[in-house]
Amino acid sequence: MKRLIAMVLCLLFVISLAGCGKGNTKNLVIDYGTSSIYTKDDMDEAIDVIKKQFSSFEGCELHSLSYTSDDACNNEDNIAWMNELEEANDNKESFTQCISFDSSFRSPKNGGGAWNANEEYTWSWWLARSEGGTWKLMTWGY
Repeated sequence: MKRLIAMVLCLLFVISLAGCGKGNTKNLVIDYGTSSIYTKDDMDEAIDVIKKQFSSFEGCELHSLSYTSDDACNNEDNIAWMNELEEANDNKESFTQCISFDSSFRSPKNGGGAWNANEEYTWSWWLARSEGGTWKLMTWGY
């Protein structure tokens, strides 16, 4: 019986370590703003794509995501920009919608890689999709 308990405890310990070092999104505050274009579900789908990418930011903590505005997202120039980015990557999808979120996050306490130590960053995230399609993260950063 002791052996079984020890094995279960070891397994739980290994599982708990599996998430260490990844970008943290558990205390994320989301501001959906006001949109006549996108539903909360539309935004949540885009946010899930952002969170997936952010999880690769080792040691960083995502604090907030804020929908930019319908003016930015229902803008033919920005949709054209998303399509230009798609073409530049030799992809063929034709986007009809884009969405943008501003974010703030903290870099790792000790820095490392491209990060300054323990600094708050503000970035924009741009995603695009064809009508009825899934969101694709096109660009992010300052």
